[in-house]
Formats: sequence, C-alpha cells, structure tokens
Amino acid sequence: MAKFLPQLIIFSVLSFSAINVFSAENDGYARTLDRKLFGLKKKEKLTHFQLYWHDIYSGTHPTVVPIVSPPSNSSGTLFGELSMIDDPLTEGPELSSKLIGKAQGLYGSAAQEEAVLLMAMNFVFMEGKYNGSTISILGRNKVFSAVWEMPVIGGSGLFRFARGYVQARTHKFDTKTGDATVQHNVYVLHY
Repeated sequence: MAKFLPQLIIFSVLSFSAINVFSAENDGYARTLDRKLFGLKKKEKLTHFQLYWHDIYSGTHPTVVPIVSPPSNSSGTLFGELSMIDDPLTEGPELSSKLIGKAQGLYGSAAQEEAVLLMAMNFVFMEGKYNGSTISILGRNKVFSAVWEMPVIGGSGLFRFARGYVQARTHKFDTKTGDATVQHNVYVLHY
C-alpha cells in the first residue's frame, strides 16, 4: 500500500482539481461549468445581418406550404392555420440576388381578432464563414405593423449560446398570391 500512496495522492489531487474546474457550484442535478471548456471567450461579439426573406406561395416551387387548415368556423384571421417554410434568405430584396441561406420552420395564425403569427424558424447559413451555422428565432409577428421584433433564442455552430433580436419589415407583399419579401435586421450576441 505504501508503494501506491504517492499515485493515490496525485490521483486524489487531480480529481479534486478536475471537479473544481467543472463545478464551482453543484446542486446534484446542475453545476456551474468553466466556459473555457467550451471554447467560450470572455467577450461576446455583436453581429448584424441584413437579409431578405422570400415567402413564396405561388408558382411551381412554393417555399411555404399550408399544413393545417383553420376550422371552417374560423375568424377572418385564419386563426389556427399552420404553414411550413423553406424560404430563401438573400443579400438583396430581389429573389435573384445572392442566396445567403434558408429560413426553415413554421408559422401559424395565433390570434382570433388581429393578424398575428407565431413564428418559429431557423436561419440556416449556406455562405461564407457562417456556412452551416444557424440562428433560432421564436416570436410574434404582428403582420400589418410597419416593424415588428422577434427574439433570437439560440443557435448552432458559430452561434452557440446566441441571443439577440430581429427587426423585420415588409419590403413587398402581393395581395393576389400571398408572396412576400421581408427585410430582416438580425442583431446577435455570440462568442
């Protein structure tokens, strides 16, 4: 036993040190971690993106598809309708401008007396240094507002632990087809 005592002492010290690195506080089910273990820097960056979201109902390749119809006795707001999206995100307002990524998710009519949508979507980047990273957005879209705001609730890749907000405004809306182009100004804090 005496011959293993130095190794036992070293193992105990290293184990205790590792516990301290992983956990400053421990409630049994949760613990505080050292941010360095996840490659997180002390200082966050604030990044601004200006993107154009193209919601296309018309044509042979729509990017939005209704998946749940409202009940037949629904209000004039189509309360209860739910649509799935795979909308292009472009650098400029024209659909032909550079494709930056996709807005993938869903939205539904969430109010009986006003045009309000609940939006749940990921902005999936397909270009440049953010390629493969996502920003997750969940929020209220008051359709006829000049500008509406939605929170950024997270992300993946370069946007792990992201938070922030989106200011959106309708750039173009076709009342016959329902097609819309919406400018999104995204402000994201990330590491």
